[in-house]
Amino acid sequence: MPWPRRKSHDYGRVLPTHRWQGLGRRQRFWRAFKPWLALGALLLLWPLLDAALVEPPAALSGAPERVTGPFTRCGTGNSANCVVDGDTLRIGTRRIRLIGIDAPELHAPACPAEAAQAESATEALLALVRQGPFDMAGPLGDPRDKYGRELRVLTRVKPDGTVQSLGADLLATGTVRRYLGGLRGGWC
Repeated sequence: MPWPRRKSHDYGRVLPTHRWQGLGRRQRFWRAFKPWLALGALLLLWPLLDAALVEPPAALSGAPERVTGPFTRCGTGNSANCVVDGDTLRIGTRRIRLIGIDAPELHAPACPAEAAQAESATEALLALVRQGPFDMAGPLGDPRDKYGRELRVLTRVKPDGTVQSLGADLLATGTVRRYLGGLRGGWC
């Protein structure tokens, strides 16, 4: 019998009929309070965990690579640098996926609303990369997604010295959403 566990000195004693019986007040309190304490700690730490998962710390990322040159939309011009969709770039023969965001699918939308959102996200990314040179860095080990795209964070140092994250700017426009891996919801 898995519960309650009997000890040799318990034989002959009437055992409690409920799991809370036989426990002291302090034990009952902590047994009931532990799940709520864990939930509260998770909610308090979530903003810190969220930011840490999107951009790799400088110590864990490779050397940034400077990207210059004109960008167009893929398929509309003869450029080595182009924007595929709202979260993917092509630089030469390399395909780059931005870490931490998910954009609607441009090439196989599930509904007209997703197609319109994908156009907006693609134009927003195109406008950001056309603003000038930016740095591209990724976690150590050259990680790739399941489609073989390199996973990178795009940043730009502004003239006033502040660092602009292109992924954060796309999130601020509302055309993309945060993505930390796993299942993605629909856009319809």
